[in-house]
Formats: sequence, C-alpha cells, structure tokens
Amino acid sequence: MVWNAAHPSWHCPLSEVDLRVGGKFKSRMEARDGSFGFDFEGVYDIVDDLSKIGYTLPDGRVVVTSFEDLGDKTKITTVFDAETQNPVEMQKQGWQAILDNYVAHTEK
Repeated sequence: MVWNAAHPSWHCPLSEVDLRVGGKFKSRMEARDGSFGFDFEGVYDIVDDLSKIGYTLPDGRVVVTSFEDLGDKTKITTVFDAETQNPVEMQKQGWQAILDNYVAHTEK
C-alpha cells in the first residue's frame, strides 16, 4: 500500500495478498481525489521464493516478475500481457513507475 501506485496522484488504500500458488490478491487502486478507482486482482500461478512470482488476471492476461541476484543488487523484470484499452507504451511506463516506487521503498 505504501509504494503500489503508478503516479503520485494515485494511491493504494487496500491490499490483500495470499502469496502462494492458487492464492489470490487484490489491490484497490484509486485517484487521490476520489474521481476514479478499480480493483487490481488475480490468482498466483508461480511463487518461487527469491526468484519469480507470476499471476493471472481475471481477463486471462498473465504477469510474471523475476528477481535476478546480481551480487549487491537485484534486477527486477516484469513481463505482462498488455490490455487493449490503453497504449502499450503507457502501460509500460505505469508498470515501471510502480517498480521504481518499490525500489525507492526498499532502499530506505
């Protein structure tokens, strides 16, 4: 909930996570001004401690995040099936912004 937003004008006021294969997650994503919000949810398909987490969204799209140990750093890569309502580049920027927020949070 602290870092899970693609832009400062958004936030994540609710997050539920059951991090195991078959477990579900739901994150409530909302504009801070209350003008719009949605639930981002799915079911975990892959949970490999310290290396990979994958899940399927309700519409069948798949997301896989890999963690690669580079010694004193970790490379995080997220591969996702794009949705069709927004440009792919915009979606990439949103996913990257969330990862950047995660990195900033973990480095504090």
